[in-house]
Amino acid sequence: MVLYAYNRREDDDPGQAEKELMFSITKTYDLYHLLLMLVVEIADIASEKIDQALQKRIPTPEDLNPNRRFIDNAVVSQLRNNTELQKYISGKKLSWANYRHIPRLLYNRMTTWDVYNEYMKAGTSEYSSDKKYIMRLISDLFVNSEDLNTCLEEQSIYWNDDMEYVMVMIEKTLKKFKPGTGEKNSLMPLFKNEEDEEFVRMLFRKAVVHASKCSELIDNNTTNWEVERIALMDILVMRLAITEILEFSEIPVKVTLNEYIEIAKYYCTSKSSTFVNGILDNIVKEIRELGLVKKQGRGLVGEVITSNNN
Repeated sequence: MVLYAYNRREDDDPGQAEKELMFSITKTYDLYHLLLMLVVEIADIASEKIDQALQKRIPTPEDLNPNRRFIDNAVVSQLRNNTELQKYISGKKLSWANYRHIPRLLYNRMTTWDVYNEYMKAGTSEYSSDKKYIMRLISDLFVNSEDLNTCLEEQSIYWNDDMEYVMVMIEKTLKKFKPGTGEKNSLMPLFKNEEDEEFVRMLFRKAVVHASKCSELIDNNTTNWEVERIALMDILVMRLAITEILEFSEIPVKVTLNEYIEIAKYYCTSKSSTFVNGILDNIVKEIRELGLVKKQGRGLVGEVITSNNN
C-alpha cells in the first residue's frame, strides 16, 4: 500500500516513502497485539457480568452457579499473562480504554453466537477445544464485525487492508500455543532477523529504482492491454515480483511467483491473481531468453542448469 501511495503522489521522495513503509509495518504489528489483547478484554467483560449477577438482591440459581468456561479458557489465561504481549502493549501504550464499546459489543454478539453456545454447553473443558474456540472467535467474529472494522479504520489508515493478513499471523501464533507453558508462549516477531528487515527495505528501493524497466516488461507482455488501463495495484504487484526475480539471486523464481499470486488475491480484484499469473509467466519467459535471470545458491532451485562443456 505504501508503494501504491508513492506512485500516486507527485512529490516523489523515496526516502520518505521508505520511512512510511517501515512505519506501516510497525502499525500492522500493533494491530496484531491489539487483537490478541481484545480477546482478554472480552473475557474481562464476561467476568464482570458474572460478578454483577452475584450482586443481585435475589440472584437466580444460574447467577449463583455461573458457567465460567469462557473466562477460565486456558488460552485466554495464557494471553492475559503472556510476557511478550504485556511488554509490547505496555511499551507502545496500546489500549482499548478509549474504545470500551468495542469489546462490549463483541461480547454481546458473542453470547448470541451458536459457536459460543455450543462451546459453553460442552461437558468437559480441554485445551484443544479452548484453543479452537479462541481461534474461531478471532477469525469469525472479529473479522465479520463492522463495528470493530470501523473502529480500526478510524484509528489508523494503515489498518484498512491489514485485517486478513493479521488474522494469518494470529492463526500461526495460536497454533504454536501449548498447554502448561503459561506466559512463555512466543509471539511472532516484527521481523525474523536483521536480514529480513533489510530485504524489505531493499525490495522497496529496487522496485522504485527499476520502475521503468519493470513497466516496459509488463507493456511488452500485455499485447491486448494498454498499461494505463491495467489496475495500478496489479501493476505494482507485478513490479515487485519482477524486481524480486531480477535483483534477489537467492530466491527461486517459483517461490516469487507463488508469493505474488497470493498477494494479488489479497490486495487486487477477484480476477487479478489469474491475470497477474499469466502476465508474469510470459515475463519470466522473456527475461530468461534475454539471460537476465541470474540465480545462485538456493535461488537455483527449479532452474535449468546449462553446461558450456561439449
